[in-house]
Amino acid sequence: MTTTALTAPAPITAGNQEWLRLKAAATALRALQVQDGSVPDAEAHEAAAGYVDTITAAVAALAPSFPHDANYLELLVTDFGRWAAGGFGVPDFLDSLQAFQPQQHRVNGLQHLVVFPMYTQNGSSSRLVEAVLIEVIWPEFIGGLETGEYSNKLFVPIRFLDFTAGYDTNSAVLFPETVAVRETPTFTWGAIFADREAARFRRVLRAAAEITSLQLPEDAAGLLEDQELTQETFVMWDLIHDRTHMRGDLPFDPFMIKQRMPFFLYSLEELRCDLTAFRESVKIEKDEDADPEARRHAKLVQYAVIFDRIFRFAITGTRVRNYDGLGGQLLFAWMHQHHVLHWTDSKLSIDWDEAADVVVELGAKIEELYWRSIDRPKMAHWLAAYELISGTVTPNPASVWAKGPDALPLDGPPRGLTDQVLDDEFPLSMFYEALEKKMRPVIESTAGITGSSDTGTDTGSVSGDGTRALNAG
Repeated sequence: MTTTALTAPAPITAGNQEWLRLKAAATALRALQVQDGSVPDAEAHEAAAGYVDTITAAVAALAPSFPHDANYLELLVTDFGRWAAGGFGVPDFLDSLQAFQPQQHRVNGLQHLVVFPMYTQNGSSSRLVEAVLIEVIWPEFIGGLETGEYSNKLFVPIRFLDFTAGYDTNSAVLFPETVAVRETPTFTWGAIFADREAARFRRVLRAAAEITSLQLPEDAAGLLEDQELTQETFVMWDLIHDRTHMRGDLPFDPFMIKQRMPFFLYSLEELRCDLTAFRESVKIEKDEDADPEARRHAKLVQYAVIFDRIFRFAITGTRVRNYDGLGGQLLFAWMHQHHVLHWTDSKLSIDWDEAADVVVELGAKIEELYWRSIDRPKMAHWLAAYELISGTVTPNPASVWAKGPDALPLDGPPRGLTDQVLDDEFPLSMFYEALEKKMRPVIESTAGITGSSDTGTDTGSVSGDGTRALNAG
């Protein structure tokens, strides 16, 4: 449910003393834990128990500020106590996790105190105690979209107020599946930090536009100056992206959960969801009967999808099975080869009047691939997916896959094909190699960024002359 009548007492700030006590105790407790969340050193149990006492006392003191989470916070104290009493084995916070239901209260500005032993995606791979103070982002136009054609009851967009070290990273999600529990429950929500997405987008786009001498359209340039506008744009993008994963003519399992498959299939699934958000935003922008704020943000979503994909996704992370990176490479190459993106005279330009149709066409190609896959064997689908990508992005010259079906072990188990996929099956182009060198310090600087961070002109070692910058290295 989405309620608009819910209110809370005065908000908790990052300077609140009880919050600071809780954060400090959680930080100290983390140092005693190992990867599975347990505290195996018996000599550390007394100290761990003290930290747990501090955490639970702080939770109890803060609980009146979160009446909408009363049951969760009560069970959280119980789960911490049970963990300590049991000798700090592998933690089990299933009871409190099931009581935490933020999707039931999507109210703009509503706060939550979240404390769990958990790993953080793109952050920490260990299930350490994390404490994060968050605030819901739910503007009126998003509520209108969600109650209309873009229903997504599990989606909770949020922003950071403060956090422990697992979130002082690149992690921009809060997912229940990361919490240490005794059994896997039915997941009823998923939260995304739109403020972090927006802040890093603004910093990266500012630097990339300078380096490539890209002249931004006036409304796109406005994203660089307005954090709130940009994070609301990302909320709209995420709303449509998130609901797309299980909609449409899909392969049996588009997430490929617990299956060993070539990483480029993940590339197509994530890109498909982004391009669906792009296509739907084009439709909303053209709908004269749509909410004016929805139409305004719909145009901005189109800029966000293109710029985040081609400037940040393509060159972020390692080249080891980087499926989001490949998705960015594919979008860039597709736009370039369809003559709406140009790198001429050492300057990047985009023909915006034609760009939307070209981007939508790529999304249609992926959807056709999915539709055909329903009638194809698994290996045939994999080969068709590779053909789609390799028709636009040049494979590694050492690739066995690039030699075609005759070079692949098609008479064995699917794992044989997966084993032949190179870690970097589709290397960066010369353009991206040069861009990555210039953008690396900027992208690295976005770890831990939030909407309240300084995202102005701090763009690392960017040359003042964008044209020379990309060609100097």
